[in-house]
Amino acid sequence: MSAMNDSLDETRSLGEKAAIFQGTSGSGNVVGSAFIPLCSPLQPPNAAVSTLLKGNRKSREVDETQMRPVPDPFPELLPSTVSLVSECLLPWTKTSATQVIKVYSEDNTSRAVEVPSDITARDICQLFILKNHCIDDHSWTLFEQIPHLSIERTIEDHESVMEVQAGWGMDSQCCLYFRKNYAKYEFFKKPLDFFPEHMVSVSSESNGIMNHSQLIQTFLSSSSCPEIHGFLHAKEHGRKSWKKFYFVLRRSGLYFSNKGTSKEPRHLQFIAEFGDSDVYTLLSAKKVYGAPTDYGFCVKASKSNSARDLKLLCADDEQTRTCWVTAMRLFKYGMQLYQNFIQPYQKQKSSPMRSISENSLVAMDFSGHKSRVIENPSEVLSVAVEEGLSWRRKSCHRLSSHGSPSTSQSSMSSIAIHVAQPWFHSKLSRDEAQKLINQQGLIDGVFLVRDSQSNPRTFVLSLCHTQKIKHFQIVPVEENGELFYSLDDGHTRFTDLLQLVEFYQLNRGILPCKLKHHCARIAL
Repeated sequence: MSAMNDSLDETRSLGEKAAIFQGTSGSGNVVGSAFIPLCSPLQPPNAAVSTLLKGNRKSREVDETQMRPVPDPFPELLPSTVSLVSECLLPWTKTSATQVIKVYSEDNTSRAVEVPSDITARDICQLFILKNHCIDDHSWTLFEQIPHLSIERTIEDHESVMEVQAGWGMDSQCCLYFRKNYAKYEFFKKPLDFFPEHMVSVSSESNGIMNHSQLIQTFLSSSSCPEIHGFLHAKEHGRKSWKKFYFVLRRSGLYFSNKGTSKEPRHLQFIAEFGDSDVYTLLSAKKVYGAPTDYGFCVKASKSNSARDLKLLCADDEQTRTCWVTAMRLFKYGMQLYQNFIQPYQKQKSSPMRSISENSLVAMDFSGHKSRVIENPSEVLSVAVEEGLSWRRKSCHRLSSHGSPSTSQSSMSSIAIHVAQPWFHSKLSRDEAQKLINQQGLIDGVFLVRDSQSNPRTFVLSLCHTQKIKHFQIVPVEENGELFYSLDDGHTRFTDLLQLVEFYQLNRGILPCKLKHHCARIAL
Protein backbone atom coordinates (compact mmCIF):
# COMPACT_ATOMS: atom_id res chain seq x y z
CA MET A 1 0.00 0.00 0.00
CA SER A 2 2.89 2.38 0.82
CA ALA A 3 4.55 1.66 -2.56
CA MET A 4 1.27 2.35 -4.34
CA ASN A 5 0.97 5.69 -2.55
CA ASP A 6 4.55 6.57 -3.45
CA SER A 7 3.96 5.86 -7.16
CA LEU A 8 0.78 7.86 -7.02
CA ASP A 9 2.67 10.81 -5.54
CA GLU A 10 5.44 10.58 -8.16
CA THR A 11 3.11 10.51 -11.17
CA ARG A 12 0.74 13.34 -10.13
CA SER A 13 1.52 17.01 -10.14
CA LEU A 14 1.04 19.27 -7.15
CA GLY A 15 -2.19 20.66 -8.59
CA GLU A 16 -3.67 17.14 -8.97
CA LYS A 17 -2.69 16.30 -5.40
CA ALA A 18 -4.38 19.45 -4.16
CA ALA A 19 -7.51 18.47 -6.13
CA ILE A 20 -7.72 15.21 -4.16
CA PHE A 21 -7.71 17.01 -0.82
CA GLN A 22 -10.23 19.54 -2.09
CA GLY A 23 -12.67 16.87 -3.26
CA THR A 24 -12.38 17.53 -7.04
CA SER A 25 -11.05 15.51 -9.89
CA GLY A 26 -8.50 16.75 -12.33
CA SER A 27 -11.25 17.85 -14.70
CA GLY A 28 -12.81 20.02 -11.99
CA ASN A 29 -15.82 17.76 -11.26
CA VAL A 30 -16.85 17.63 -7.62
CA VAL A 31 -16.10 14.29 -6.00
CA GLY A 32 -17.36 15.11 -2.51
CA SER A 33 -19.13 18.06 -0.96
CA ALA A 34 -18.72 19.62 2.44
CA PHE A 35 -20.73 22.19 4.34
CA ILE A 36 -19.30 25.67 4.48
CA PRO A 37 -18.81 26.72 8.10
CA LEU A 38 -20.64 29.78 9.39
CA CYS A 39 -17.39 31.70 9.75
CA SER A 40 -13.77 30.61 9.90
CA PRO A 41 -10.76 32.51 11.25
CA LEU A 42 -8.88 34.51 8.64
CA GLN A 43 -5.56 33.05 7.52
CA PRO A 44 -2.78 34.31 5.28
CA PRO A 45 -3.52 33.45 1.61
CA ASN A 46 -0.62 31.00 1.35
CA ALA A 47 -1.51 29.17 4.56
CA ALA A 48 -3.33 26.42 2.67
CA VAL A 49 -0.28 25.72 0.50
CA SER A 50 2.05 25.48 3.47
CA THR A 51 -0.39 23.16 5.26
CA LEU A 52 -0.56 20.95 2.19
CA LEU A 53 3.21 20.71 1.95
CA LYS A 54 3.46 19.70 5.61
CA GLY A 55 0.80 17.04 5.24
CA ASN A 56 2.31 15.34 2.15
CA ARG A 57 5.64 13.56 2.44
CA LYS A 58 6.54 13.67 -1.27
CA SER A 59 5.50 17.28 -1.66
CA ARG A 60 8.32 18.34 0.65
CA GLU A 61 10.84 17.24 -1.97
CA VAL A 62 9.44 19.55 -4.67
CA ASP A 63 11.88 22.26 -5.61
CA GLU A 64 10.66 25.61 -4.37
CA THR A 65 11.88 27.27 -7.60
CA GLN A 66 9.32 25.24 -9.59
CA MET A 67 6.42 26.62 -7.55
CA ARG A 68 4.90 29.99 -8.33
CA PRO A 69 4.33 32.02 -5.19
CA VAL A 70 0.73 32.91 -4.50
CA PRO A 71 0.35 36.72 -4.54
CA ASP A 72 -0.93 38.31 -1.36
CA PRO A 73 -4.18 40.18 -2.17
CA PHE A 74 -4.03 41.99 1.18
CA PRO A 75 -0.41 43.17 1.54
CA GLU A 76 -1.45 45.95 3.91
CA LEU A 77 -2.76 43.48 6.54
CA LEU A 78 -0.13 42.51 9.07
CA PRO A 79 -0.25 39.10 10.79
CA SER A 80 -1.16 40.82 14.04
CA THR A 81 -4.12 42.47 12.32
CA VAL A 82 -5.32 39.12 10.97
CA SER A 83 -5.20 37.51 14.41
CA LEU A 84 -7.03 40.48 15.90
CA VAL A 85 -9.86 40.17 13.38
CA SER A 86 -10.06 36.44 14.08
CA GLU A 87 -10.41 37.03 17.83
CA CYS A 88 -13.31 39.43 17.21
CA LEU A 89 -15.43 36.67 15.70
CA LEU A 90 -18.26 35.15 17.72
CA PRO A 91 -16.86 32.39 19.98
CA TRP A 92 -19.18 29.69 18.62
CA THR A 93 -18.46 30.57 14.96
CA LYS A 94 -14.72 29.91 15.10
CA THR A 95 -14.98 26.16 15.24
CA SER A 96 -14.49 24.26 12.00
CA ALA A 97 -16.75 21.31 12.95
CA THR A 98 -20.32 22.12 11.91
CA GLN A 99 -23.57 20.23 11.38
CA VAL A 100 -26.95 21.04 9.89
CA ILE A 101 -30.03 20.94 12.11
CA LYS A 102 -33.70 21.45 11.27
CA VAL A 103 -35.98 23.35 13.64
CA TYR A 104 -39.79 23.58 13.53
CA SER A 105 -42.29 26.10 14.91
CA GLU A 106 -45.91 25.59 16.06
CA ASP A 107 -47.30 26.05 12.56
CA ASN A 108 -44.92 23.29 11.35
CA THR A 109 -42.83 25.66 9.26
CA SER A 110 -39.19 24.71 9.50
CA ARG A 111 -35.75 26.06 8.81
CA ALA A 112 -32.43 24.29 8.39
CA VAL A 113 -29.32 26.04 9.70
CA GLU A 114 -25.68 25.07 9.89
CA VAL A 115 -24.34 25.36 13.41
CA PRO A 116 -21.18 24.39 15.31
CA SER A 117 -21.13 20.95 16.85
CA ASP A 118 -20.81 22.35 20.39
CA ILE A 119 -23.79 24.71 20.20
CA THR A 120 -26.23 24.80 23.14
CA ALA A 121 -30.00 25.12 23.21
CA ARG A 122 -29.75 28.75 24.38
CA ASP A 123 -27.49 29.57 21.41
CA ILE A 124 -30.04 28.06 19.02
CA CYS A 125 -32.82 30.15 20.57
CA GLN A 126 -30.75 33.32 20.32
CA LEU A 127 -30.00 32.56 16.68
CA PHE A 128 -33.69 32.19 15.78
CA ILE A 129 -34.66 35.22 17.87
CA LEU A 130 -32.30 37.31 15.74
CA LYS A 131 -33.28 35.75 12.43
CA ASN A 132 -37.02 36.12 13.06
CA HIS A 133 -36.81 39.53 14.79
CA CYS A 134 -38.51 38.23 17.94
CA ILE A 135 -38.62 40.04 21.25
CA ASP A 136 -36.25 38.28 23.64
CA ASP A 137 -38.30 37.94 26.82
CA HIS A 138 -36.27 34.91 28.01
CA SER A 139 -39.19 32.55 27.35
CA TRP A 140 -38.14 31.14 23.96
CA THR A 141 -37.30 27.48 24.34
CA LEU A 142 -36.05 24.54 22.32
CA PHE A 143 -38.13 21.35 22.64
CA GLU A 144 -37.29 17.77 21.78
CA GLN A 145 -40.24 15.86 20.36
CA ILE A 146 -40.27 12.10 19.67
CA PRO A 147 -43.39 11.47 17.53
CA HIS A 148 -43.36 7.66 17.49
CA LEU A 149 -43.47 7.69 21.32
CA SER A 150 -45.75 10.76 21.47
CA ILE A 151 -43.56 12.47 24.06
CA GLU A 152 -41.67 15.76 24.32
CA ARG A 153 -39.50 17.66 26.78
CA THR A 154 -37.82 21.01 27.29
CA ILE A 155 -34.16 20.96 26.28
CA GLU A 156 -32.40 22.86 29.03
CA ASP A 157 -30.54 25.99 27.94
CA HIS A 158 -27.10 24.59 28.75
CA GLU A 159 -27.58 21.24 26.99
CA SER A 160 -25.65 20.40 23.84
CA VAL A 161 -28.07 20.05 20.93
CA MET A 162 -25.78 17.61 19.13
CA GLU A 163 -25.69 15.33 22.17
CA VAL A 164 -29.48 15.32 22.20
CA GLN A 165 -29.59 14.39 18.51
CA ALA A 166 -26.94 11.71 18.99
CA GLY A 167 -29.44 9.65 21.02
CA TRP A 168 -32.13 9.69 18.32
CA GLY A 169 -30.84 6.98 16.00
CA MET A 170 -30.47 6.99 12.21
CA ASP A 171 -34.07 6.21 11.22
CA SER A 172 -35.71 8.31 13.93
CA GLN A 173 -38.40 10.91 13.18
CA CYS A 174 -37.45 13.03 16.21
CA CYS A 175 -37.47 16.78 15.73
CA LEU A 176 -36.69 20.09 17.42
CA TYR A 177 -39.34 22.76 18.08
CA PHE A 178 -38.75 26.45 18.76
CA ARG A 179 -41.53 28.10 20.75
CA LYS A 180 -42.32 29.99 23.93
CA ASN A 181 -42.41 28.35 27.34
CA TYR A 182 -43.37 30.87 30.00
CA ALA A 183 -43.32 28.19 32.71
CA LYS A 184 -39.70 27.14 32.12
CA TYR A 185 -38.30 29.02 35.13
CA GLU A 186 -41.51 30.25 36.77
CA PHE A 187 -40.96 27.95 39.77
CA PHE A 188 -38.04 30.17 40.82
CA LYS A 189 -40.45 33.11 41.07
CA LYS A 190 -43.55 31.39 42.50
CA PRO A 191 -42.47 28.08 44.08
CA LEU A 192 -45.73 27.55 45.94
CA ASP A 193 -47.63 27.38 42.64
CA PHE A 194 -45.45 24.44 41.62
CA PHE A 195 -44.89 22.64 44.91
CA PRO A 196 -48.06 22.22 47.02
CA GLU A 197 -47.39 21.81 50.71
CA HIS A 198 -49.07 18.42 50.93
CA MET A 199 -46.64 16.99 48.33
CA VAL A 200 -43.36 18.30 49.75
CA SER A 201 -41.48 17.27 52.88
CA VAL A 202 -37.98 18.08 54.08
CA SER A 203 -35.29 16.30 56.06
CA SER A 204 -35.61 15.61 59.75
CA GLU A 205 -32.83 18.13 60.54
CA SER A 206 -35.27 21.00 59.92
CA ASN A 207 -37.97 19.33 62.04
CA GLY A 208 -40.40 19.60 59.16
CA ILE A 209 -40.46 23.41 59.42
CA MET A 210 -39.67 25.14 56.14
CA ASN A 211 -39.95 28.79 55.20
CA HIS A 212 -41.79 29.16 51.90
CA SER A 213 -39.16 31.60 50.65
CA GLN A 214 -36.52 28.90 51.19
CA LEU A 215 -38.39 26.15 49.37
CA ILE A 216 -36.25 26.33 46.21
CA GLN A 217 -33.02 26.48 48.24
CA THR A 218 -33.82 23.06 49.67
CA PHE A 219 -33.82 21.64 46.13
CA LEU A 220 -30.66 23.46 45.06
CA SER A 221 -28.62 22.68 48.16
CA SER A 222 -26.96 19.28 48.20
CA SER A 223 -26.99 19.20 52.00
CA SER A 224 -30.80 19.30 52.31
CA CYS A 225 -33.03 16.34 51.52
CA PRO A 226 -36.38 17.44 50.10
CA GLU A 227 -38.86 14.80 49.11
CA ILE A 228 -41.87 14.74 46.77
CA HIS A 229 -44.54 12.17 47.57
CA GLY A 230 -48.06 11.30 46.46
CA PHE A 231 -50.19 8.91 44.46
CA LEU A 232 -49.63 8.32 40.74
CA HIS A 233 -51.01 5.91 38.16
CA ALA A 234 -48.33 3.62 36.74
CA LYS A 235 -48.53 1.43 33.65
CA GLU A 236 -47.59 -2.12 34.46
CA HIS A 237 -44.79 -3.55 32.36
CA GLY A 238 -46.06 -5.69 29.48
CA ARG A 239 -49.72 -4.90 30.23
CA LYS A 240 -52.26 -2.34 29.12
CA SER A 241 -53.62 -1.77 32.60
CA TRP A 242 -52.70 1.09 34.91
CA LYS A 243 -52.44 0.77 38.69
CA LYS A 244 -52.29 3.43 41.41
CA PHE A 245 -49.27 3.45 43.75
CA TYR A 246 -47.76 5.74 46.35
CA PHE A 247 -44.56 7.26 44.91
CA VAL A 248 -41.60 8.94 46.58
CA LEU A 249 -39.07 11.12 44.75
CA ARG A 250 -35.67 11.70 46.33
CA ARG A 251 -32.24 12.77 45.14
CA SER A 252 -31.30 9.12 44.77
CA GLY A 253 -34.20 8.40 42.43
CA LEU A 254 -37.89 7.57 42.08
CA TYR A 255 -39.48 4.86 44.25
CA PHE A 256 -42.92 3.37 44.81
CA SER A 257 -44.29 1.69 47.90
CA ASN A 258 -45.63 -1.83 47.69
CA LYS A 259 -47.45 -1.39 51.00
CA GLY A 260 -49.81 1.56 51.06
CA THR A 261 -48.07 4.82 51.96
CA SER A 262 -45.20 3.20 53.85
CA LYS A 263 -41.78 4.82 53.32
CA GLU A 264 -39.79 2.11 55.06
CA PRO A 265 -36.79 1.00 52.97
CA ARG A 266 -38.07 -2.59 52.79
CA HIS A 267 -41.33 -1.38 51.21
CA LEU A 268 -39.84 1.06 48.67
CA GLN A 269 -38.95 -0.32 45.25
CA PHE A 270 -36.59 1.57 42.95
CA ILE A 271 -38.01 2.79 39.61
CA ALA A 272 -35.50 5.16 37.99
CA GLU A 273 -32.67 7.60 38.63
CA PHE A 274 -31.95 10.78 36.64
CA GLY A 275 -28.22 10.72 36.01
CA ASP A 276 -28.73 9.21 32.55
CA SER A 277 -32.50 9.72 32.15
CA ASP A 278 -34.84 12.57 31.26
CA VAL A 279 -38.46 13.34 32.12
CA TYR A 280 -40.93 13.83 29.25
CA THR A 281 -44.60 14.76 29.07
CA LEU A 282 -47.01 12.53 27.17
CA LEU A 283 -48.69 14.34 24.26
CA SER A 284 -51.67 11.98 24.07
CA ALA A 285 -51.73 9.95 27.26
CA LYS A 286 -55.28 8.62 26.89
CA LYS A 287 -55.23 7.99 23.14
CA VAL A 288 -51.77 6.46 22.75
CA TYR A 289 -51.15 4.77 26.11
CA GLY A 290 -54.67 4.27 27.47
CA ALA A 291 -53.94 6.36 30.55
CA PRO A 292 -56.79 7.18 32.96
CA THR A 293 -56.16 10.96 32.50
CA ASP A 294 -54.38 13.25 30.04
CA TYR A 295 -51.80 14.35 32.63
CA GLY A 296 -49.21 11.75 31.75
CA PHE A 297 -45.40 11.87 31.89
CA CYS A 298 -42.58 9.37 31.72
CA VAL A 299 -38.93 8.77 32.53
CA LYS A 300 -36.82 7.73 29.53
CA ALA A 301 -33.21 6.59 29.41
CA SER A 302 -31.11 8.92 27.23
CA LYS A 303 -29.85 6.14 24.96
CA SER A 304 -33.14 4.29 24.52
CA ASN A 305 -35.94 5.07 22.07
CA SER A 306 -38.08 2.01 22.72
CA ALA A 307 -41.54 2.26 24.21
CA ARG A 308 -40.80 -0.83 26.32
CA ASP A 309 -38.13 1.07 28.28
CA LEU A 310 -40.39 3.99 29.24
CA LYS A 311 -41.45 4.36 32.86
CA LEU A 312 -45.01 5.58 32.21
CA LEU A 313 -46.78 7.58 34.93
CA CYS A 314 -49.99 9.57 35.12
CA ALA A 315 -51.26 12.22 37.55
CA ASP A 316 -54.84 13.15 38.43
CA ASP A 317 -54.47 16.85 37.58
CA GLU A 318 -52.10 19.32 35.95
CA GLN A 319 -50.74 20.76 39.19
CA THR A 320 -49.67 17.32 40.40
CA ARG A 321 -47.95 16.49 37.11
CA THR A 322 -46.18 19.87 37.06
CA CYS A 323 -44.89 19.29 40.58
CA TRP A 324 -43.38 15.89 39.74
CA VAL A 325 -41.84 17.01 36.42
CA THR A 326 -40.36 20.20 37.90
CA ALA A 327 -38.89 18.35 40.87
CA MET A 328 -37.26 15.80 38.56
CA ARG A 329 -35.67 18.60 36.54
CA LEU A 330 -34.34 20.20 39.72
CA PHE A 331 -32.98 16.92 41.09
CA LYS A 332 -31.14 16.22 37.83
CA TYR A 333 -29.63 19.63 37.10
CA GLY A 334 -29.78 21.43 40.45
CA MET A 335 -27.86 24.70 40.55
CA GLN A 336 -27.33 24.61 36.79
CA LEU A 337 -31.02 25.42 36.28
CA TYR A 338 -30.70 28.45 38.52
CA GLN A 339 -27.65 29.62 36.57
CA ASN A 340 -29.67 29.27 33.35
CA PHE A 341 -32.44 31.34 34.93
CA ILE A 342 -30.29 34.27 36.08
CA GLN A 343 -27.83 34.36 33.16
CA PRO A 344 -29.91 36.63 30.85
CA TYR A 345 -30.55 39.10 33.68
CA GLN A 346 -26.86 39.20 34.58
CA LYS A 347 -26.02 40.09 30.96
CA GLN A 348 -28.58 42.88 30.99
CA LYS A 349 -27.03 44.38 34.14
CA SER A 350 -23.49 44.17 32.78
CA SER A 351 -24.42 45.65 29.37
CA PRO A 352 -27.77 47.47 29.54
CA MET A 353 -29.44 48.12 26.19
CA ARG A 354 -29.33 51.91 26.43
CA SER A 355 -27.61 54.26 24.01
CA ILE A 356 -26.14 57.65 24.80
CA SER A 357 -28.80 59.40 22.73
CA GLU A 358 -31.56 58.00 24.95
CA ASN A 359 -30.22 59.97 27.91
CA SER A 360 -31.24 63.20 26.20
CA LEU A 361 -34.77 62.14 25.16
CA VAL A 362 -37.65 64.32 26.36
CA ALA A 363 -41.43 63.89 26.30
CA MET A 364 -43.20 65.92 23.59
CA ASP A 365 -46.85 66.89 23.07
CA PHE A 366 -47.93 67.00 19.41
CA SER A 367 -51.68 67.32 19.98
CA GLY A 368 -51.84 71.11 19.48
CA HIS A 369 -50.89 73.38 16.61
CA LYS A 370 -47.37 73.64 18.00
CA SER A 371 -45.32 70.95 19.67
CA ARG A 372 -44.14 71.50 23.24
CA VAL A 373 -41.87 69.82 25.77
CA ILE A 374 -43.74 68.17 28.67
CA GLU A 375 -41.93 69.27 31.81
CA ASN A 376 -44.37 67.75 34.33
CA PRO A 377 -43.58 63.99 34.66
CA SER A 378 -47.11 63.17 35.83
CA GLU A 379 -48.51 64.60 32.62
CA VAL A 380 -46.49 62.33 30.33
CA LEU A 381 -48.68 59.23 30.67
CA SER A 382 -51.99 61.05 30.19
CA VAL A 383 -50.71 62.78 27.04
CA ALA A 384 -49.43 59.48 25.65
CA VAL A 385 -52.83 57.84 26.21
CA GLU A 386 -54.63 60.74 24.58
CA GLU A 387 -52.33 60.60 21.55
CA GLY A 388 -52.99 56.88 21.24
CA LEU A 389 -56.75 57.40 21.29
CA SER A 390 -56.43 60.25 18.80
CA TRP A 391 -54.44 58.02 16.46
CA ARG A 392 -57.14 55.36 16.60
CA ARG A 393 -59.87 57.89 15.86
CA LYS A 394 -57.91 59.13 12.86
CA SER A 395 -57.43 55.60 11.61
CA CYS A 396 -61.17 55.02 11.84
CA HIS A 397 -61.89 58.18 9.83
CA ARG A 398 -59.38 57.23 7.17
CA LEU A 399 -61.44 54.11 6.48
CA SER A 400 -64.51 56.28 5.90
CA SER A 401 -64.91 58.37 2.76
CA HIS A 402 -66.87 61.23 4.43
CA GLY A 403 -67.56 62.24 8.01
CA SER A 404 -67.81 59.79 10.88
CA PRO A 405 -67.53 56.07 10.12
CA SER A 406 -70.60 53.90 9.98
CA THR A 407 -71.06 50.83 12.16
CA SER A 408 -69.72 48.49 9.50
CA GLN A 409 -66.78 50.79 8.86
CA SER A 410 -66.10 51.02 12.58
CA SER A 411 -65.99 47.23 12.80
CA MET A 412 -63.63 47.19 9.83
CA SER A 413 -61.29 49.55 11.68
CA SER A 414 -61.39 47.25 14.71
CA ILE A 415 -60.41 44.28 12.56
CA ALA A 416 -57.64 46.30 10.95
CA ILE A 417 -56.23 47.13 14.39
CA HIS A 418 -56.33 43.78 16.19
CA VAL A 419 -55.69 41.42 13.29
CA ALA A 420 -52.01 42.36 13.22
CA GLN A 421 -51.49 41.84 16.96
CA PRO A 422 -49.39 38.83 18.01
CA TRP A 423 -51.99 37.78 20.60
CA PHE A 424 -54.77 37.43 18.02
CA HIS A 425 -55.31 33.99 16.45
CA SER A 426 -58.31 34.28 14.15
CA LYS A 427 -59.47 30.81 13.11
CA LEU A 428 -58.53 28.83 16.17
CA SER A 429 -60.83 26.30 17.77
CA ARG A 430 -61.34 25.88 21.50
CA ASP A 431 -59.24 22.70 21.60
CA GLU A 432 -56.46 24.27 19.52
CA ALA A 433 -56.42 27.31 21.82
CA GLN A 434 -56.09 25.07 24.88
CA LYS A 435 -53.29 23.12 23.23
CA LEU A 436 -51.39 26.29 22.30
CA ILE A 437 -51.66 27.75 25.80
CA ASN A 438 -50.66 24.41 27.31
CA GLN A 439 -47.58 24.28 25.06
CA GLN A 440 -46.47 27.79 25.95
CA GLY A 441 -46.78 27.39 29.71
CA LEU A 442 -49.65 26.98 32.17
CA ILE A 443 -48.94 29.97 34.38
CA ASP A 444 -51.25 32.78 35.43
CA GLY A 445 -51.87 35.38 32.72
CA VAL A 446 -51.02 33.43 29.55
CA PHE A 447 -53.71 34.38 27.03
CA LEU A 448 -54.82 34.71 23.43
CA VAL A 449 -57.80 36.20 21.58
CA ARG A 450 -59.57 34.29 18.81
CA ASP A 451 -62.70 34.26 16.70
CA SER A 452 -65.73 32.61 18.24
CA GLN A 453 -66.65 29.32 16.58
CA SER A 454 -70.30 29.49 17.65
CA ASN A 455 -70.99 33.17 16.88
CA PRO A 456 -69.15 34.75 13.92
CA ARG A 457 -69.65 38.31 15.23
CA THR A 458 -68.03 37.70 18.62
CA PHE A 459 -64.56 36.92 19.90
CA VAL A 460 -63.21 34.76 22.73
CA LEU A 461 -60.50 35.51 25.27
CA SER A 462 -58.74 32.30 26.36
CA LEU A 463 -56.85 32.77 29.64
CA CYS A 464 -54.83 30.53 31.97
CA HIS A 465 -55.29 30.81 35.73
CA THR A 466 -54.22 28.32 38.42
CA GLN A 467 -53.02 25.98 35.64
CA LYS A 468 -56.54 25.85 34.18
CA ILE A 469 -57.67 27.42 30.89
CA LYS A 470 -60.85 29.50 30.93
CA HIS A 471 -62.69 31.08 28.00
CA PHE A 472 -64.47 34.46 28.13
CA GLN A 473 -66.74 35.67 25.34
CA ILE A 474 -66.15 39.19 24.03
CA VAL A 475 -69.59 40.50 23.04
CA PRO A 476 -70.13 43.38 20.57
CA VAL A 477 -72.34 46.19 21.93
CA GLU A 478 -73.96 48.69 19.56
CA GLU A 479 -75.01 52.12 20.80
CA ASN A 480 -75.93 55.27 18.81
CA GLY A 481 -74.58 53.76 15.63
CA GLU A 482 -71.19 52.91 17.18
CA LEU A 483 -69.82 49.45 17.90
CA PHE A 484 -68.10 48.60 21.19
CA TYR A 485 -66.68 45.40 22.72
CA SER A 486 -67.25 44.19 26.26
CA LEU A 487 -66.49 41.26 28.57
CA ASP A 488 -69.10 42.20 31.20
CA ASP A 489 -72.34 42.66 29.21
CA GLY A 490 -71.64 46.27 28.31
CA HIS A 491 -70.67 47.66 31.72
CA THR A 492 -67.07 48.21 30.53
CA ARG A 493 -66.91 49.02 26.82
CA PHE A 494 -64.00 49.39 24.44
CA THR A 495 -63.79 50.77 20.90
CA ASP A 496 -61.63 47.87 19.68
CA LEU A 497 -59.96 44.68 20.88
CA LEU A 498 -56.57 46.37 21.23
CA GLN A 499 -58.01 48.77 23.77
CA LEU A 500 -59.70 45.89 25.59
CA VAL A 501 -56.50 43.87 25.86
CA GLU A 502 -54.46 46.87 27.00
CA PHE A 503 -57.04 47.62 29.71
CA TYR A 504 -57.01 44.08 31.13
CA GLN A 505 -53.22 44.02 31.02
CA LEU A 506 -53.34 46.81 33.61
CA ASN A 507 -56.60 45.95 35.40
CA ARG A 508 -57.99 42.57 36.40
CA GLY A 509 -61.62 43.67 36.18
CA ILE A 510 -63.93 40.68 36.01
CA LEU A 511 -61.08 38.35 35.03
CA PRO A 512 -59.40 36.04 37.58
CA CYS A 513 -56.02 37.65 36.82
CA LYS A 514 -54.42 40.28 34.59
CA LEU A 515 -53.37 39.48 31.03
CA LYS A 516 -49.61 38.98 31.26
CA HIS A 517 -48.14 36.71 28.57
CA HIS A 518 -49.61 36.42 25.08
CA CYS A 519 -49.33 33.26 23.00
CA ALA A 520 -47.36 34.04 19.86
CA ARG A 521 -46.76 31.95 16.77
CA ILE A 522 -43.97 32.65 14.32
CA ALA A 523 -43.16 31.25 10.90
CA LEU A 524 -39.55 30.19 10.52
